Amino acid sequence: MTGRRERKKAATRQSLADAALGLALERGGYDQVTVAEIADRADVSVTTLFTHFPSKEALFFDQDASVEAALVAAVRDRGDIPLLDALAAFAERNSRPVHQESPRGPSFRRLVEESPALREYAARMWARHEQALAAAIAEDRGEAAPSPSTRALAHVFCGIPGLVQGPDDDAAALREATFAILRSGWPL
Repeated sequence: MTGRRERKKAATRQSLADAALGLALERGGYDQVTVAEIADRADVSVTTLFTHFPSKEALFFDQDASVEAALVAAVRDRGDIPLLDALAAFAERNSRPVHQESPRGPSFRRLVEESPALREYAARMWARHEQALAAAIAEDRGEAAPSPSTRALAHVFCGIPGLVQGPDDDAAALREATFAILRSGWPL
């Protein structure tokens, strides 16, 4: 059970993330909002904002650390489930950022697509996840360091979100196609 202090910190983080997204959507873009305005909307100081988030971009990807932890757990805690099946199940469960499951989902996706800063942050975030995934797979396979095939699998898996190019792309179809290729190779 989490204590009062942890609950308050989590509530502040959520308030900041909600304020950032809300303001950006209201004003038509990431660049139309300042950190000071986000802090003001959440009723905290700018210093408090940066205590909870290292950058303005991070406010829009507030689930970053928990996604990475869940990704690593999908490998480590899978039991007898084959690795690709565990990764496919993770991808299905986590195919969209939290904001995309809300009514604001398509707007969030468009916000990221239209902002070079958010696209770059998302790419760096998935590169970090790729390294963590490769390390977890290497550990699972008994490798001292991730082998080329382990790094390739982590790279392909963490590249799936980047395959979705626009709101009309079928993310589920892209996931299924990627896992079909991983399981059986490129069809001749």
